[in-house]
Amino acid sequence: MERGGRAIFERAYGRVDDCGGAPISVETRFDLASLTKPIVTAAVLECVQDGTLTLDGPLTHLLFEWRGTPHAAITLRMLLAHVSGMQSGADYRTLLNDAVPQYALTRPLVAPPRERVIYSDLGFITIGVLLERAREQSLSEIVTRLAAQGAAPTLGYRPRAAESAFIPATEDDGWRGRVRGVVHDEKAYLMNGIAGHAGLFGSAYDVARLTDVFLAPLCGRRGALLDPALAQEAVREQAPDPVLRRGLGWALKTGDENSCGRLMSDSTFGHTGFTGTCVWADPARDVQIVFLTNAVYFGRSDLRSVRAAVADAVIAQCDAC
Repeated sequence: MERGGRAIFERAYGRVDDCGGAPISVETRFDLASLTKPIVTAAVLECVQDGTLTLDGPLTHLLFEWRGTPHAAITLRMLLAHVSGMQSGADYRTLLNDAVPQYALTRPLVAPPRERVIYSDLGFITIGVLLERAREQSLSEIVTRLAAQGAAPTLGYRPRAAESAFIPATEDDGWRGRVRGVVHDEKAYLMNGIAGHAGLFGSAYDVARLTDVFLAPLCGRRGALLDPALAQEAVREQAPDPVLRRGLGWALKTGDENSCGRLMSDSTFGHTGFTGTCVWADPARDVQIVFLTNAVYFGRSDLRSVRAAVADAVIAQCDAC
């Protein structure tokens, strides 16, 4: 937990696996899964801030594959808000003989742009391609630079092999065996571990630093990487949804049944990751909660109630102080 950009509570529990592996520490790097998305959002909004990209302009000058297709109507805002109409994802078995980015860019739309929210990994794979073409750098280089700017020292793609024994195993699957130290998400795995939708590894501290790229300017703290107006736009409702409203790269609290719990304010924004990761930030309190686990190691069950209980306990303690 952080308040005002400073750690208030930081603890680690358990081990990296159930076979006598190394103990978890506060420095342990987890497979962040879809927490990659808001971090990549920070990188692409830097492009908006410096004029390299626009939220609402056409993208076909960089995504030439879209010229003359229904995709040509898609903007960066639509991609970030999951209203591009792009397909959600794909079974890895259908991708084994394809280049995943090309698959994402050319797959037929499943809805007209802006019609409805479709949470789309393919949309964020596209954002990764867009970033690389706009910056003329690899996505890994772009995120490494962002991590350095945001003081997130261990955030990055593709951990070194020597680190694997200290990274929580995510799952034993029938394709790769025990997944440890390589990205769990199959699409990102087929992209050599570097993608816009998944693939980043980092500690809770790393996640908090990059979330603060948005939270700090919203709370008037100095030294923020994003302009306050752009940070505010990122956490403003861009797309309504009865379950989880969408900002730009962020989910917005929609009801007490969300995994941020009952007590965080209605201005709360955050994201979850399939491996068992989540972050929620409350600008009304200048508080954020980062909760990292390797929950899918024991089965692909829903962590919503656990995440909500953690968030409610932290906010109750915070409000009592």
